[in-house]
Amino acid sequence: MGSTPKKILIFGLSILAFIAVYFALFAPKTDSPETAENTVSDLPSNSSVYLSALTDLEGKAVTMDENKLIFLNVWATWCGPCNMEMPGIQKLYNQYKDHKKVDFYIVSDEDAETVNPFIARKGYQLPFYQFTGPYPPALDGNAIPRTYIIYKGKIIAQETGASQWDRPEVVELIEKQLAEI
Repeated sequence: MGSTPKKILIFGLSILAFIAVYFALFAPKTDSPETAENTVSDLPSNSSVYLSALTDLEGKAVTMDENKLIFLNVWATWCGPCNMEMPGIQKLYNQYKDHKKVDFYIVSDEDAETVNPFIARKGYQLPFYQFTGPYPPALDGNAIPRTYIIYKGKIIAQETGASQWDRPEVVELIEKQLAEI
């Protein structure tokens, strides 16, 4: 290949790289979690947003309480964006951990031998769980982190990608939902 075609190819690849970096780092992002009305399509009536086959890190079965407001985060130890948002989740959890109407589920498909050293190293005091089954259609996705706020079988808010979960808009959303419970 001659010098001119190489220069054109390099120029074209540079433009593509610039566009990719722009959308990855600078593209506008919403300031608050998306509401369910805007993001969740009509689900079959038999579809549940609750995870079955959920266990704690000791292998004990856990059932999600449908009568509580649920904060569900799907993550992995190796996921950079997941690690970035974890301190904000910890702060939000600290604010609501004693509230009888709120449950947090920080869920990974990784085994306890992988998750426990991560928790110990980072010092998190969050309720971590393991889930290895197929996700319900409303929660299914291939991107992590994925976060959902759920009440009575309905997704109230959801967000894919890292977010700052202790920001005022999230607290306001949770408080509004708790006032209606």
